[in-house]
Amino acid sequence: MDEQDLKHLAAAVELAREGLEAGDEPFGSVLVTGDDEVLRQDRNRVAAGDNTRHPELALAQWAANNMSGDARALATVYTSGEHCPMCSAAHGWVGLGRIVYASSSRQLSGWLAEWGAPPSPVRPLPVQEVAPRVAVEGPEPELAEEVRKLQMEMWRRRGLPIGGPGTTT
Repeated sequence: MDEQDLKHLAAAVELAREGLEAGDEPFGSVLVTGDDEVLRQDRNRVAAGDNTRHPELALAQWAANNMSGDARALATVYTSGEHCPMCSAAHGWVGLGRIVYASSSRQLSGWLAEWGAPPSPVRPLPVQEVAPRVAVEGPEPELAEEVRKLQMEMWRRRGLPIGGPGTTT
């Protein structure tokens, strides 16, 4: 990862923070062209009840409707957390370029298990198990720690006793 990658990745983590502060789940993503132009960004919007309102899916759908196939192939999606299988599939089907993530699905699954959070309704597969031709980079340790803190805060707000006796944070 170079300096530009880290800048865009930090922006995705900031979007995740905005999502948490808006009462949503802390995930954020940024779509960047091959020429390093930010085209679109979004955060999770599942709080209203539609659990498919992930930013990675929204960016893939936007790209399909607004970018040529060649431009999509050169683009990068920067995201606070590795894509779920639904978003990985959309990314692959739309033909977007690489994915750069701050924290991995494996990390998130480990944190959730450690905190006693309920498991995801969807198996947390790595991007390349769903979309094998997509190039991925991540996690990024410093930003992964920020994502961990955001996730921890979300679960605290949901009533999990994270940080209490017998837990490690």
